[in-house]
Amino acid sequence: MTALFVSDIHLSRERPDIVERFIAFLDFEARAASALYILGDLFDLWLGDDDGREPHPRIVAALRRFRDAGPRLLVMHGNHDFLLGSRFERETGCRLLPEPCRIEVPGTSALVLHGDLLCTRDEDYQAFRRAARDPERQAEFLRLPLPSRLDHAAGLRHRSREATRLKPADIMDVTPEAVTDMMRENGVRCMIHGHTHRPAVHEIEWDGLPATRIVLGDWYEQGSVLVWNESGFRNEPLDERIEVRR
Repeated sequence: MTALFVSDIHLSRERPDIVERFIAFLDFEARAASALYILGDLFDLWLGDDDGREPHPRIVAALRRFRDAGPRLLVMHGNHDFLLGSRFERETGCRLLPEPCRIEVPGTSALVLHGDLLCTRDEDYQAFRRAARDPERQAEFLRLPLPSRLDHAAGLRHRSREATRLKPADIMDVTPEAVTDMMRENGVRCMIHGHTHRPAVHEIEWDGLPATRIVLGDWYEQGSVLVWNESGFRNEPLDERIEVRR
């Protein structure tokens, strides 16, 4: 059994090279895996399941091909695509995961999440996150025509970039206490997440025992995938084709 984990791919029309690389990943390397976990921000901007702007239809079709080939496809919302919904789930054949979600990987249990929940020192962002995930607010937003949603999103992103520019870097990183608290609450000693774009393997300790936090890389410069099988795990760049065995 081999499980693959990716995050922060940020697919958009402005980055056609990454679109092509991700589709090739689905059509070739990832096909040999048992499961593919996409832990948020698959898309750079997803404004509802009727958002048919390119390259969204091509990605949906590629995900459907991947799922029809046999591997499981598990997708989590990110802070750029938290409006992925039931139509996306149905058309791709994926399963949308709750956040956080405890899963089984070879040799252990792991907690998977996008990662923005862990950035608790950024109180302004956490307030926005709570509002943006509110079902009533989402339903109201999705009733707007797509051009209106695009205008609204552009304004939000501009304000977010300005606010981010003024924040210290440590505020936008995870809070160590949030990591250990979430592991403890879910009874695991392994966590996998993205969001921060700071790929690393952190060996930590709480309650006197070791634990591991694995941070996935983004796909801005090159692809990045976590491969986990009976031999353990490894983080691999996708500047060259990787070999995945079932």
